[in-house]
Amino acid sequence: MKMHRFVGRTGRNILMMLSLLSGAVAAGQGTAQTSAEEQCSLAVVSRAAGSHQKVCDSDVVQQMARRGQVFAQNQMGIASVLAIGPDYNPRQAVAWFQKAAERGYAPAQVNLAVMYVNGWGLPTNYGAAQHWLRVAAEQHFARAYYNLGILYFEGKGVRQDNKEAFRWFQLGADAGDRGAQTDVGYFFDQGLVGPRDPAKAAEWYRKAAEAGDPLGENNLADLYLRGEGVPQDDKAAFSWFHRAAQQGETGARIKLGMMYATGRGAAKDPETAYSWVNAATIAGDPRGKELQHALEKVLTPEQVASARERARQLLPVEQEITASNFAQ
Repeated sequence: MKMHRFVGRTGRNILMMLSLLSGAVAAGQGTAQTSAEEQCSLAVVSRAAGSHQKVCDSDVVQQMARRGQVFAQNQMGIASVLAIGPDYNPRQAVAWFQKAAERGYAPAQVNLAVMYVNGWGLPTNYGAAQHWLRVAAEQHFARAYYNLGILYFEGKGVRQDNKEAFRWFQLGADAGDRGAQTDVGYFFDQGLVGPRDPAKAAEWYRKAAEAGDPLGENNLADLYLRGEGVPQDDKAAFSWFHRAAQQGETGARIKLGMMYATGRGAAKDPETAYSWVNAATIAGDPRGKELQHALEKVLTPEQVASARERARQLLPVEQEITASNFAQ
């Protein structure tokens, strides 16, 4: 079975990322940032971000937000954009993000920019998005660098410019943003701003992967699978694909299925292979359909049914990871 290469930005679920930093303190915010003792997360936001923040009742968080605490205002915006209840919606998200953004809170400035880019709760406005991202970038907020890189890479509201995109991604990567680290790796991997350099790609993918970025994990695994920039190592590839697959990265789920199907890095197991590929297909990634059909020919109907049930059990992980893209 042919091992297709799924690498790079194809695994990103949304164009830009909301700020996912629980209790993050952006430089220069001063009194706009509440103290750690005053901060608490809505339960759904805390779970999505894997946060160790104190969890408060939603009424408590709302009261804090109304008193002008920017962290709580950002929390309310997150809850609203996720529409976790009947009283939450994207327009309310915009209003909460706007309040905190105007008071200088960088995570909310980034989140407001993302709302403008995607047209969530208000008309798409790339100029406004750029304004808020640059304001947050002036505070050296890593996620702002990352999202500015996305605008230039995609040519959204600006002239498409790989060099300028790379400059912003590099700033974000150096500041520790794992998405930006993956994208810096991707630029080296694909040779987008100079000669292709798999070794440098592996270096940046590893930084992102060790920080838990599923696309970084997937792309590092792909390099191990092919022996590009790192020694060829099926077991290492399997391990990194497995980490990414557990986080819902569909390309990694398909690749993991391929490895189980061919017995690379693990014992050959067509049924488990089918469950991972089917999970990716259910999540909307069609790239594994050819492999899925091939596996159906070697599995019994009972095995296919069992594998599909296992695939369905993976869906809550997919949903949780989607939620974790929207954050603190």
